[in-house]
Amino acid sequence: MTVRKLAVVSAGLSQPSSTRMLADHLSAATVSRLEEQGFEVEVTTIELRDVASDIMNNMLTGFPSPKLESVLEAVTGADGLIAVTPIFTTSYSGLFKSFFDVIDNQSLTDLPVVIGATAGTPRHSLALDYALRPLFTYLHAVVAPTGVFAATGDWGESADSVKTLPNRIGRAAGELAALMKDSDRSSQVRDPFGFDSVMSGVGGFQPS
Repeated sequence: MTVRKLAVVSAGLSQPSSTRMLADHLSAATVSRLEEQGFEVEVTTIELRDVASDIMNNMLTGFPSPKLESVLEAVTGADGLIAVTPIFTTSYSGLFKSFFDVIDNQSLTDLPVVIGATAGTPRHSLALDYALRPLFTYLHAVVAPTGVFAATGDWGESADSVKTLPNRIGRAAGELAALMKDSDRSSQVRDPFGFDSVMSGVGGFQPS
């Protein structure tokens, strides 16, 4: 059976968090779509709060801890990515941005991504398109057309929320599964820190 690797990044700060809940729903729906097509799916779920100090130390020193290095390799070596952040002050969280800042900007090239966000009110939903989508476009990822935003009210029992949020999750999962189906990223060796590309331009050094 063909294997596809799915990385799930949640930048929620509380535990439990609506951010992690949205990430888990997107993950389960994507896995279901891929399994329906005969794929085996390996899922790695990453809570950024667990590596927050490692991310900051990496930004200060330029070197990742073994724990952060493992996380970065899981993301850059995946066939697909689900990235979900809470919205703070109209944009993604600082922790979310810092994590993607420490990844080499070529390491996510052609990586299929579904973006998601959570906030207290629906007025922050546009952050998907003016903040998250440009971030992953800059990183050369392939962003699925459907982004998923969940406000606090979307987790309630109203008729609208019961219908619309699952529909958005299902549509985004279907798009990500379709993009992951033909991926060969997990079979490639990638450097999440761009070391090879940097050193190749230093003194004529060529990595062996």
